[in-house]
Amino acid sequence: MKNFRFLIIPFILTIAACNWFKTPPEIGKVLSEHFNNKIYKDFDTVAYDSVFVKTMDSLSDGFANPKTIKAFYAANNSAPQMVTRFYANGGLDSLENYLQNSKVHGFNPKIFRTEEIKSLLEELTANKFKKVDESYPVIAKLELLTANAYSNYFNYLNYGIVNPRNIFSRYYIKVKRPDSLSISRLLNSENILDSLKAVQPKSVQYKALQKAYLNATAEEEKRILLLNMERFRWKLPEMGENYVQVNIPDFKLTWLDKLDTVISMKVCVGGKREAGYDEKMKAFAKSGNLDDKPKNHETPLLFSKINSIQANPVWNIPVSIAQSEIYWMARKDPYYLSNSNIKVYYKDKLINEPDTINWSKYSRDKLPFKFKQGSGEGNALGKFKFIFDNSSSIYLHDTNNKNGFNLTNRAISHGCVRIEKPLEFAELLVKDPYTYDKLRAEVDLLPVDSTHMKWYKKRMAQKADTLNTFQLKPAWFGPKKAVPLIITYITAWAQDDKIEYRSDVYGMDEKLWVAMKKFR
Repeated sequence: MKNFRFLIIPFILTIAACNWFKTPPEIGKVLSEHFNNKIYKDFDTVAYDSVFVKTMDSLSDGFANPKTIKAFYAANNSAPQMVTRFYANGGLDSLENYLQNSKVHGFNPKIFRTEEIKSLLEELTANKFKKVDESYPVIAKLELLTANAYSNYFNYLNYGIVNPRNIFSRYYIKVKRPDSLSISRLLNSENILDSLKAVQPKSVQYKALQKAYLNATAEEEKRILLLNMERFRWKLPEMGENYVQVNIPDFKLTWLDKLDTVISMKVCVGGKREAGYDEKMKAFAKSGNLDDKPKNHETPLLFSKINSIQANPVWNIPVSIAQSEIYWMARKDPYYLSNSNIKVYYKDKLINEPDTINWSKYSRDKLPFKFKQGSGEGNALGKFKFIFDNSSSIYLHDTNNKNGFNLTNRAISHGCVRIEKPLEFAELLVKDPYTYDKLRAEVDLLPVDSTHMKWYKKRMAQKADTLNTFQLKPAWFGPKKAVPLIITYITAWAQDDKIEYRSDVYGMDEKLWVAMKKFR
């Protein structure tokens, strides 16, 4: 009996190694039951893996996220997850329908290889394989193409086709983009139809643009609508229900509260970059000569929060403006600086008599001076500056040149945003009658509340006192609450049941269209 036991053990090991008791993998069970076809019970994972690896090698170069797709299947032992979970229940058919219908979002179904997916689904559904290994190439290719198409379709709608930060040099808004974790989570989703339904854009603006696109016949109009549909797909920072928006092509600032307009006003934004800018920058890079440097005053796109108000602001004149304008004005007119209330500093020390500087001795590209324009009449920033954190030294401000607001094309500033109604804007920010009257007194305006008249009278008395030299200085005020601000670029949007269109003032539509063309 003991000898018999020693004989039976190697026998069991042998038949186990020969797969006599092998259980078919899940894909084999699913397809065997679905088709009532016994050949799938012989599904050999080792043989399938070999086919899968070759298929992956042939297809992955065309994937948007090949490393993530490969990592997902490596973590799942190359098992056909999509086919196993979503073929028999019709999930892959739903995916194919959504891909075919992607034209409603301006996509070309070909970018998802939709026809190939449809053909593979039909081939698998025909159930005409004589041997199970004949199905391996079909299953492997269907698996990989649907995984790639599913993740691409979802990401394009959820995040946008392109990353604007990769194509625009002055786009500083942090947009959320898909990552490997989110793609893996998507491929592991339990219900593909629920995911496809959930990712359809729901914003009122997007739906309005989409409807207009489906009704439009003119190619140019369709192009503009598609570009702005893409902009509304980008995942911007959370702004909440109460925020300020500056739309550059509209030359307008709008304060929104739960989609209601709190205030709206004209703005002047940065001037368009010089024609042939890119080529001229190459020439400047070679020569280093400032005369070769092209102008670019375009206002950057950014997201921040307005955190302070400066009444009677001082203008710290940027180096670029000092080199291109202040230097030449000072050379032309020795009294220009003092007449313009511009102070000159050398190694951070004030020069008492800037009119005596011999500017011809200094090269403008190596100016050792800094320039500041003092508070008061004539200051380029007017009476108010609205400050928010950003890396471009950009802010909203008043202006002493009100004529600019009468222009149709208001891309005329050096980059900052001039606003039409600074006092009303300041009042909305401080949201407090006491603080607002203090702010008004700083700019010599009568208080709204007559009980605050003593501030005003005291200030006016100080200014009129000839025995003491009154020096106008900036005064700082904090808003009741920091207000989100987004400076954006939209050339078509829905308003009052119609689509508003604006000119592509910075040529950003053209750049975006080039990036989107391959998806058309």
